Parts: sequence; structure tokens; C-alpha cells
Amino acid sequence: MEYRCVATSVEGFVQQLASCYLPHGYWFYVSGIIPPGKDPESVDEKLIAKYGIGLSRTSRARRKAVGIANVHYIRHQRRFLLLATHGFHPFYDDEAKSIRDARRVPIKFEGYSISVAKGGFRRKEPGNGAAVPDNKWRVRVQIERELYKGLKAYLIDVAPYRSAAALAAELYDLPFEPYAPVRQQLLNLLRYTNRRRQAASLTPISPSVLRYRRRIVRPFDSAETLAEMPQSAVKAAGG
Repeated sequence: MEYRCVATSVEGFVQQLASCYLPHGYWFYVSGIIPPGKDPESVDEKLIAKYGIGLSRTSRARRKAVGIANVHYIRHQRRFLLLATHGFHPFYDDEAKSIRDARRVPIKFEGYSISVAKGGFRRKEPGNGAAVPDNKWRVRVQIERELYKGLKAYLIDVAPYRSAAALAAELYDLPFEPYAPVRQQLLNLLRYTNRRRQAASLTPISPSVLRYRRRIVRPFDSAETLAEMPQSAVKAAGG
């Protein structure tokens, strides 16, 4: 079976990381850029062969059972990631100086910050008022911190001078899928914008301008099909 590794969109790249790789323990990563003049497909083939990546699920399960790490590879245009689980593998020897842990150093890609973290609380059960701490590792997809700070400063600056319709369009057009942490950031941006507009006695912008449910894509297909993600399918990705 052909190993598919070329994500055809930013959304697909992030979705594959957040929904398929990071939730299954592929926390250790190396990030790289294929330089101009090199054929990306030849780099794909070389790395897939070098680290024995194109394995079936059953082969990966057998390797995991005996303490051998598994490795995935994904690329969008010229940016690529190698991701590995715990265990023994030549990846750890060959890439030792470049390996990062997504629990400590977020993966940054096209304005997103993708990490793995504990924290927060589980959803309360009906009739039970006590919040239960969530000690599982969860994937967090956010707008990268410096970019978020820049967006905040920009929106606060222009809020008194733009029409509500123009600002609503800018917020709606921000190129980030609304994973749960992203949704919270977008709501914060809206709140800062409205606070500035209210201080200038201007009409606030309705929260309805934001998109609250993320779309799913076919990460490796050239003709992507977008659809709303069912709520049950987004939990592992912080959605």
C-alpha cells in the first residue's frame, strides 16, 4: 500500500498532525525545509526508505509491542516533519541534535502553534457539580503567540475607524480553523475589538461573525472535500 505523505493544504497538514499523529504518541519531531533545486518527491522517497516509514498498522503495532519506535513523515510544499513515538529507532541517533518534543516545543506551521499538553478539566457530568481534572495528554492547536499578539494590536488600533461590516469580514476571513483553543482566541480578539468600539460609542460586532465548527479535509487528496466535522470526531484534536 502506498504511503501517503504530501498534504495538499495547510488545513490538511494541521488536521493530520492534530487528529492522527500527535494523539497517538508521535510527539518527537524534526522539522525541515527542502531547499530550492532539490526534488521534494525524491526527498520523500529517501526519508521513507531510510526510516522504514511505509509500514502497515499491524507492523507498527508489532514494533510498538517490542519497544521499537514508529515514525511518520508528512510534507506540505517544501516544509516537512518527521515524527516518532517512544522507543528504539535509528531516527533518534541520526537526528539527535534536531529532535524536539511537542510537549515542550510546539510545532509552528503557517501561523499555527501545535502542541501536546495536560491540564484543564473534563466536561461535567449531569447532576455532578464537581470538576474533574483531566490528566491525559491532549493536542492543542492555537494561533501562534506572536501572530496572535500582532492581530490583537492591529484590531484594537483599527476598531474605531472601520465599519462593523469591514471588521466582521476581517475576523471571518482569518485563515485559522476553529479548534477549541483557536475559538477562544478568536472570541478574545472579538472582545478586545468590541471593547475599543464601545469606548468610542460605536456598535459592537456580533459573535455570530465567527465560525465555531471546523471543517474536515482529505489531507492527501488533490481535490479536497470540505465538510463540517461531527462533534464526536474532534475531541482528540482539542476541537
